[in-house]
Amino acid sequence: MPTDLPAIITGPLSPAQQTSLINIIRRAARTEILPRFRRLSAGQIAAKTRPDDLVTEADTAAEAMIARGLARMFPGATIIGEEAAAADPSLRTRAAEAELAFIIDPVDGTWNFAHGLGAFGVILAATRYGRPVFGLIYDPLADDYVIADEASPARHVTATGRETRLTMSGGGPIAKLSGYTHASLMPKPVQRLLAPLLTEFARTDALRCSAHEYRMAAMGNVDFILSGTLNPWDHAAGVLICQRAGGVAKMLDGADYTIDREKGYLLTAADPATWDAVAEVLDPLLTAPPVES
Repeated sequence: MPTDLPAIITGPLSPAQQTSLINIIRRAARTEILPRFRRLSAGQIAAKTRPDDLVTEADTAAEAMIARGLARMFPGATIIGEEAAAADPSLRTRAAEAELAFIIDPVDGTWNFAHGLGAFGVILAATRYGRPVFGLIYDPLADDYVIADEASPARHVTATGRETRLTMSGGGPIAKLSGYTHASLMPKPVQRLLAPLLTEFARTDALRCSAHEYRMAAMGNVDFILSGTLNPWDHAAGVLICQRAGGVAKMLDGADYTIDREKGYLLTAADPATWDAVAEVLDPLLTAPPVES
């Protein structure tokens, strides 16, 4: 592990630093995540805020391992993991104010993981004063990842190292668009408002996994993502990756996305025209009660 890297960086992460980060994630997946997949006992799974909001031993062990590696590489950075933030919510504020912060989702799609479904991933983002500047979404089962930084295009990298530049979909008429929406996480009054709006689109789904939803969007397989739960470990990396794949990701009210936003609706879409068209359909949400994080 490199020990001579600066405590704080002011420019893009170097290729060597990005490779080290990928190695940290891959090592945690091989050591703490994959050996537990489809092998968890009931005692290794617990509920957090809701019966379907789960945490497993894989989450806590992988987050601890990744956080240790990041702390060695960047001793001056703020490090926030999903599970650490659950125990200490002030970490979220500290990360938003930090010159450099790393945000970890050790097992995104924990419900899927705990139930033996393969749609889960590891998400790592770097932010500067709350704005995403690096994003990595890793699929432990395929041993591949999508990656981007503020100075480079989004790429998909296979287990063999083959890189492909990512481009989001070409959009199209509203009636032909497909997307992911997190309606089930919204309050019932908002769900009732949103449900008829979704009939304007060709198809709306949810994978219960932001990692794979953002991957699918960045690869051009869906046209938009709508979320009202703004946990930064779910979105910071995916927002940047989709932006660097040619997409638009900002709040439905038009504001830029930063990790300090806790209320509102985040809309990611294939291009400016698609974002505007989808936002026009979803405009009634702006007068609905905001979703609590």
